[in-house]
Amino acid sequence: MTELTREYAELLDKQDQLSHFRDEFYLQSNTIYLDGNSLGLLSKRAEASLLSIVDSWKTLGIDGWMQGEHPWYYFAEKLGKLSAPLVGAKPREIIVTGSTTTNLHQLVATFYKPQGKRSKILADELNFPSDIYALQSQLTIKGYDPKTHLVQVKSRDGRTIYEEDIIDAMTEEIVLIILPTVLYRSGQLLDIERLTKEAHKRGIVIGFDGCHSVGAIPHYFSEWDVDFAYWCNYKYVNSGPGGVGGLYVNERHHGKTPGLAGWFGSNKEKQFDMKHEFTPAADSGAYQIGTPHILSMAPLYGSLQLFKEAGINELRKKSLRSTTYLMELIDQELSQFGFHMANPKEDSRRGGHVSLEHEEAARICKALKKNGVIPDFRSPNVIRLAPMAFYTSYVEIWESVQILKKVMVEKQYEEFKNEREVIA
Repeated sequence: MTELTREYAELLDKQDQLSHFRDEFYLQSNTIYLDGNSLGLLSKRAEASLLSIVDSWKTLGIDGWMQGEHPWYYFAEKLGKLSAPLVGAKPREIIVTGSTTTNLHQLVATFYKPQGKRSKILADELNFPSDIYALQSQLTIKGYDPKTHLVQVKSRDGRTIYEEDIIDAMTEEIVLIILPTVLYRSGQLLDIERLTKEAHKRGIVIGFDGCHSVGAIPHYFSEWDVDFAYWCNYKYVNSGPGGVGGLYVNERHHGKTPGLAGWFGSNKEKQFDMKHEFTPAADSGAYQIGTPHILSMAPLYGSLQLFKEAGINELRKKSLRSTTYLMELIDQELSQFGFHMANPKEDSRRGGHVSLEHEEAARICKALKKNGVIPDFRSPNVIRLAPMAFYTSYVEIWESVQILKKVMVEKQYEEFKNEREVIA
């Protein structure tokens, strides 16, 4: 086994073909940022595209909708086209709009079509709470009791979900399936292609929450025939806090009337006819509802330029190397401190972060922050560490583990309460 020294980390950095992208981001001195899976850092390109849109507002006023470098009227479609390579979709299948939860509401309102005994929605018990709230809400609106009509696949270990258990739950009562691409706590990557095939064999529509994978992991939604997907852009895609989300709808579903109609889902040639007859766009643009949040969308344009240059496949390769290196360091340096690595070890099953469980997790995170390492805590006992392919160096990964070891050896965490902050 390679000796995991600082010198070895420096060698990895010299060999890293993506290392120059680090200069594109605003990095704080004396800080190692390992929380990009919650909020990605600001890039200079994102800042520039935001300022460009602000300038178009300043100089063009209302004419910014149809003039300037990025006419606002078509901006969501332009960003959708740039986003398509990240998820393996055709440009007309992607639109940048809404947020994760509003897009999920839109998609469930469109695709949840209960008929007779086939009336239940299948999800999992480890999914992010907002998705579950939305599903419960949609069932209630349709007159169903979420306690009986939201089926949640159980986890065997409290960390991961077995695909076999999901498939076994695809009964004749299920009409719609909503699953995460990557589980937010453990970082488990589900087999999206396999699950889609199994759902379609049974005549079930299936959609995926890509919040913890888009921008870190290449997907092939069109090739896999996924029905729909939705995601945020403020994590791995670095579009800024509250940045506008994205959604994908397979082109074979185009032409449907969206469940939640709004005027920006209109055919753009007819939108300003102002008639009380909704004429939806012929592509995924139909799933827009209200006027686009142009200033919140603006940084995404600059960020997507970086993805175009780096390539999602190269970013995934570095992400896997980085998380593998981090796991090796944890095994070497921290084995005596009671940590449990909850994420899958296999590359094919692991997302973009390492998940450490510890009974003192909340206050360990606080101690790390005091030492300049920014991790992420998830209740009840998870420390998430996410080296970002764009801007985290291997030396920073090595230093982070040394700092964590020092925190444990000196028991620095004992000066903090073992409870989360308002934002974990």
